[in-house]
Amino acid sequence: MNKLLIATAVATSLLAGCASVPMESKEKADVAKQFNPPSNKENAGLYIYRAGVFGAALKKDVWVDGKCIGETAPDMFFYEEVGGGEEHKVSTESEFSPNDLLVKTEGGKNYFVRQYIKLGAFVGGAGLELVDEEKGKNEVAQLEMAKKGSCSK
Repeated sequence: MNKLLIATAVATSLLAGCASVPMESKEKADVAKQFNPPSNKENAGLYIYRAGVFGAALKKDVWVDGKCIGETAPDMFFYEEVGGGEEHKVSTESEFSPNDLLVKTEGGKNYFVRQYIKLGAFVGGAGLELVDEEKGKNEVAQLEMAKKGSCSK
């Protein structure tokens, strides 16, 4: 009975509440949501986002090639320019270790990486997936832009 109560309390805490992170101005977010090509045609753009309320109380770090991009919260995105013609490692923290996604980029193009929360044994884990441009644009257009540069680890 105690195990059931503990499991219920953990699940409720993962689904309730709402984590927040520092946000960019509406003007900066609106510019990013124009989905223009990267500023340098040799670069690629990475939109990294988290949509939905599942795991709303959780913040999860995101890194690109080992550089902290920031902490995610529900319904937000980051935009980062990276070198084109390269493979980049996008990482997020999970229960026991980072989860990585390798993204091979082409200069002048934008890529969309969705972070999702999954229920784990003790706390919510996070995963990453590359989504197609149409789906990524549609989802990011509904989100707010977070400030970069602050990770918990």
